[in-house]
Amino acid sequence: LVCGASQGIGRACAHAIADLGACVIVVSRRQDAAQAAAETLPTPAGQSHLAIAADLSDPGDVERLGADAVKRAGGALHILVHNTGGPPEGGPLSNPSDEYERAFRGHVVSAQSLVRAVLPGMKAARFGRIITITSTSVKVPIPTLAISNTVRAAVAAWIKSLANEVGQFGITANNVLPGFTATERLEDLFASWAKNAGKSPDDMAAQFIATIPARRIGRPEEIAAAVAFLASPAASYINGTNLPVDGGRTPTL
Repeated sequence: LVCGASQGIGRACAHAIADLGACVIVVSRRQDAAQAAAETLPTPAGQSHLAIAADLSDPGDVERLGADAVKRAGGALHILVHNTGGPPEGGPLSNPSDEYERAFRGHVVSAQSLVRAVLPGMKAARFGRIITITSTSVKVPIPTLAISNTVRAAVAAWIKSLANEVGQFGITANNVLPGFTATERLEDLFASWAKNAGKSPDDMAAQFIATIPARRIGRPEEIAAAVAFLASPAASYINGTNLPVDGGRTPTL
């Protein structure tokens, strides 16, 4: 089950996991977008892929998604990639409290609900991979993204708590922390930051690229490669970790 999989990092994750032979359920807010993405997935092992529409900020919709996905998977899902859109920009006091609440539902509550749905099947199989797509802000907050900094740190702490409980069942829970990655979200952020700074988006991008040791923006496929590894049997002893995939930009150990 791959959430937010109609574009960007989520779509790349769906492709990478399908390449390994998995049957993927693509989740997006719109059924047509989810279906279109599912139809582009590779089938190296002859597998089939499905699409389900759901709004991860709506707890009722998420509960329906979990039950429907498990049923359509034949009773057991073995890989969950939790990925959802970034919250609105703003400083710590810029946004109303309802935007914090919506972000918490979309990132933390939805993850908990989906894990509750898939965990019985993972326990029965003695195999499970729970992977969240968060942000390097888990380690170093990003200016003007206070809501994102807050809820993504909450997700990381929740996943670490979860990892302590599920490891005994052959299940791992990990966070992948993308750095600056070539997505529509990043383009929007560069445009907003450039406007506030009185610069062009290209100049703003160059300013941030200069802070990345790799001296370039990442590609969604590079994030997906890390996710695919964590989803594989080869990553069976990696549990409860935060994995930055950021070209070396995060300035902490």
